[in-house]
Amino acid sequence: MVVTLDIQQPQPYDLVTDTILIAGMAAAFEGTMTVRLSDGHDEFSTHIQVGSMGLRQFQGAVTVPPDTAFTLSRVFLTLADDTGNENGPKVTIPILYGPLILPGYTGWQPYTVQPGDTLIGVAQRMYGTPDYGPIFAANQDILDNANEIYSGQVLRIPRNDI
Repeated sequence: MVVTLDIQQPQPYDLVTDTILIAGMAAAFEGTMTVRLSDGHDEFSTHIQVGSMGLRQFQGAVTVPPDTAFTLSRVFLTLADDTGNENGPKVTIPILYGPLILPGYTGWQPYTVQPGDTLIGVAQRMYGTPDYGPIFAANQDILDNANEIYSGQVLRIPRNDI
């Protein structure tokens, strides 16, 4: 049997809270997968149960401890078959850690850019302040320059009130 490991949630650059929901397809030794989160400065590891020796859908939740000292909002999530074999199947994806983008982060809402919009203007409407930093950070996978947003783009607006 070819061992398969596929993370279906979160997707690359998804914006997550301190409880990260993980789902996918996997075959794991005794039904256990290792979950590792790292920003290059700090790391957190734990395990989730995914089923049995056969290929199965799984879902689990990992809560990042409050004392984890991530300093970057882009965190790498690695999911690995817990066989003890360092060459076993594993998948790594980048995700965006919302609590480092906006204090008290609880979720995000979509916003479709309108003609004439600027990030400062969007921030002023959404937060009551011209600080567009959280919006820019939450959309770093699609924005290269804070001065270049386009009508029709859908931005994630981080929130701490939803």
